[in-house]
Formats: sequence, structure tokens, C-alpha cells
Amino acid sequence: MSQLPTSRFSTAGFTTALLSWAGLPKLGLSKFESPKSGFSKTKLSLASVALFLFRLGLAGLGLFSPPVAAQQNPPAVQVVRAKADVAKNVAKNSQTPAPGSVIAPPGSDLYIAQRGDSVPSVARKYLKHTRFLTSAELAAAIREANPNCQGTFLKSREPIIIPGILESAIVEKSVPVARDFEVRAIYLTGVMAGSDHGMRIVRHWREVGGNAVVFDIKDSDGIVNIAFDHPLATGQRHYIPDLPKFVHFLHSENMHAIARIAIFRDEHLVTTHPELAVKSQRSGQPWRENGKLVWTDPSNPKVQDYDIALAKFVAQSGVDEVQFDYVRFPAEGDQKDAVFNYQTDPTNRAVIAAANHATDRVVMGLRPVKAGQSPAATQPQTQRSEVIANFLDRAYAQIHPTGVLLSLDVFGVMAWQRPVDLAHTGQDIVAMAKHCDVLSPMIYPSHFFGMDGIAHPGDAPEHFIGESMERFRLITKDSGVVIRPWLQAFAWRTKTYSPQYVEVQIETAKQKGGIGFLFWNANNDYSKPYTAMPEMRTAKGRYFRGDEVGNKPEPSAGTPVASTSASVTNLLPK
Repeated sequence: MSQLPTSRFSTAGFTTALLSWAGLPKLGLSKFESPKSGFSKTKLSLASVALFLFRLGLAGLGLFSPPVAAQQNPPAVQVVRAKADVAKNVAKNSQTPAPGSVIAPPGSDLYIAQRGDSVPSVARKYLKHTRFLTSAELAAAIREANPNCQGTFLKSREPIIIPGILESAIVEKSVPVARDFEVRAIYLTGVMAGSDHGMRIVRHWREVGGNAVVFDIKDSDGIVNIAFDHPLATGQRHYIPDLPKFVHFLHSENMHAIARIAIFRDEHLVTTHPELAVKSQRSGQPWRENGKLVWTDPSNPKVQDYDIALAKFVAQSGVDEVQFDYVRFPAEGDQKDAVFNYQTDPTNRAVIAAANHATDRVVMGLRPVKAGQSPAATQPQTQRSEVIANFLDRAYAQIHPTGVLLSLDVFGVMAWQRPVDLAHTGQDIVAMAKHCDVLSPMIYPSHFFGMDGIAHPGDAPEHFIGESMERFRLITKDSGVVIRPWLQAFAWRTKTYSPQYVEVQIETAKQKGGIGFLFWNANNDYSKPYTAMPEMRTAKGRYFRGDEVGNKPEPSAGTPVASTSASVTNLLPK
């Protein structure tokens, strides 16, 4: 009789397996391997033996057969079964819900994750369709709406609820205020304004008593921070991807929204379009200010039209005020070598003359230029200040009907009315005041070096703030323009910068006729104003009136007001 291969089925293993099926206790193999030992040393019940023989008979007839695994290793049967049960339970508990089993609530959307998707990538994909301002803010909301989605990566085919879906794009309207509305503002770069940190700054400024924010649409680097369709706006980085949405956020915080645009100092524009730059008389190439190619020609109609178009677009996006900075000619560099369009283009000179009602002036725009002679030397009558005034006249005529205020940043030193400053910058304060609602002189104490015989002007805020404001008040007397100064919120060239330094500036400016204030810090660090504001807030009327958007009493008769029917109430999130 042939034997079964011992490598697959041993007698001892088979015997042990049969005993386990029969319900017998597990015995040592030695009890069965020797015929001499028998069962004398093992106490077995008669019923157990009978059951064993019965099952053995069934097995012989082919009616009862043990599993191979049990034949080879009976204890492993228990382990395998336990592992299978655990795996089945894990699979049951971690099973991804079927797409049809998840229903997005109203105001949400259901997204089915694709292979390789992550929460941040889905947030970036959906951001423009939601009420959220940043992708990080939306990502946090996605995790909150999907409790099982706390990691970074998503499973393929996993249904994800996307909250905050907009039915249509946000359309924001300006909130009307009088030109003498008391603004208490800080400045934010475009990068900061469109970030989560920027949102925290805005909220904190509001908490301590601020009511306005100045933010960059275009700084002097020429990069446009919003989506703007214009042939010259090639340098765009959409740090503020949705301007109406950002303004809506400011309005929801009861903030006055001021959009800053650097006008004629535009590094990107002169780099990509050198034909729009100031020209060098010696070389005929673009003129450089102290070696830097940064200035467009303020008298070039194409440059002016581009900046006015950008300002109008921004005004129609819901901001409450448009602010022009660098609305001047270059003040440094080799001035004698700089040649401008208004000096060489007769048509442009004629337009300037007409705009300024210069019928009684001798305009020499048609006089021929002799060989070797500077165009500027033959055309002395038109001044830089006339170019600036004409530009502002055109700009204000197009911006003001949109219902927003127009404010202008000017050099603080212009309060001294020195002829050299006027000749270089073209900032004639009296003329400029006629074409805006607000003048914002940059009267940072540390910038008045060499003035009034004070060796360390940065440590004399009371003197320079007071002297500047008094001079500007006298210059603009009876013009109706509001003087709202830029104040120093940085420690450059001063050893005394502190919350008290901030308080001195604000109190002095108010005493000298200023209405409101703007704080400048290039790094957007306002730790000192944060500390100073609550204390000033408690001293009611000493530092500021405390105007709030929508709560200021009606302006007195004759006070210009931005005309629009929007109100704070209907701009808050529903």
C-alpha cells in the first residue's frame, strides 16, 4: 500500500487534526506514536472516543474532510481567521462613501476627488467660485465641512463638500462718505493685502479703533496686483485675485477702502516700453535717475491715459477712494539731461495751454529747435506744474462721477514752497488742490533732514508735524480740500519711535487742522500704533473724533460728498 508524501501530510499531523475536529483535548504526539503506550496515560471519555471514531468513518467514506491548513498547522487556523476578521472590519470602517451617498447642502458644491488631488489644490481650483478670500481660508473651511478629511491628500473618487459657493461673482459698490470723513488708516502692500496675514492685520486694526485701509493696486515697481485688461498692463501678479471680493471684505469690517496707485514712477512700464520713458538729451536713450530706469514721462499722453484707465477700473470695482502717489516729475538725478514730451511735442503743449486757459500766455511750442540746442532751452514757458495740473484735471473729471473720492500724496517739503522743489516735482499745491478731494502730505519727521536747523529731525515729530500742517493749511485756505497726512510708523532715523511718538504725531496733526491720518510702514508692521490706539480711543476728542463708516452725521451744506446710493448696511454679508 503506497504512503502519502510526508512533506505534505504526516501521520502525526493528521492525527492531531482529527482529534481537534472530534472535540478531543490536544495531546502530545508521543501518546500515539508508540503502540506500546496506548491510551493508558490519557483519560478520555467514552463519548469522546465514539465521536472520534464516527468522524473517522465519515472521513473514510469521503463525507467529512479536514481543510489542508488544519492538516498542516491546526493552531494557524485560528490566527488566519482572526486576521481575516480584522481586515474585513478595517475595510468596512474605512470605506470611502459612494459619490451618490453624499449630498452637498445649499450654498455648497460636491467635488469628486481625482487621483493626486489634495485639499490645498482643490481650494485653489475653487477659490474664485467661493466667498472666501484666500485658498488657505477655503482649505480650512473644506476640512470643517468634511470631518473625515483632515489630512492633506484626498482619495480618488472621494466626495468632498466645497462650502461658500457663490451663485454669481461679487459686485461691490462704493460706500459714500464726505471728503472730510475722518480716516484712520494703515497701509498694506498688494502681497500683504491678498494674504491671510493681511486679513488678520485688517481685523486687528479694526479692533483697536482703525476705520480704513490703504492698499496697493500698483506700486512704483509697476506691477499691477489685480486682473486688468489693458495693452500696457503686461506686468501682472494677481496678489489680489478678486478686487470686488476684497473690497467686500473691507466693507464687512466697516472699513473705508482706499486703493493706492503709483502713477508716473513705473519701473515695469519703462522697461517693457522704453519709448514711454523720459529721454536723455545726451544719448537719446531712456533717462535714468541716479542710474535707475524707473520714470515714465509724466507728459506722455499714453502714460496718462493708461493710469487714468486703471484708476477708473478700480473706482468701478467698489473702492471708496482712489489715491495717486508719485503724481510728479522726477526730483533727483541729472535734471538738465532730462527731456520730456511736453517740451518737444507742439500738440501736447497746445493741449496743456488750452486746459489751463492760457490764452494770454506766450506758448512757444511751434518755435523750431536749432541744431545743437536743447529743446527745453527753446520752450521755457510751459512748466512741469502745468503738466501735473492738466493731468489731474482730466483724471478727476473721469473718476469723480463714479462716486469715489480722489486723494493725492505729495512731498511734505512742498509746504515750504521752495522754487527748486516746485521746478523739479511740478507739485504746485494750490493748483493740485483744485483737482482732488484730499491732499495727503508725507510729513514723516525723519525725512526732513537739513530743515530748520534741526540735526535729528526724526526726533522732533512735534515740530515738523506742526510746521508742515500749519503751512499746508495756509496754502490751501479756502480751497475746500481736506489735509489728511501720512504719519511715520517706522523707526528709521529716530531713537524715540514708540507708542508715545505715534500719539504726538496724531495729536499735533489734529491741532493744526488735519482731519484723520494714514500710517506708513513698508513692512506693514504696526505694533506701535496697535499699542497707542486703545489709549487714544479712550481720550475722546483729544486725538481723533472717532468717525465710523455710515455713522458720521450728515455733512454741512456745501461739503462735497461722493455720490452713490450704496450704504454700509446692504454691503454686509447676508
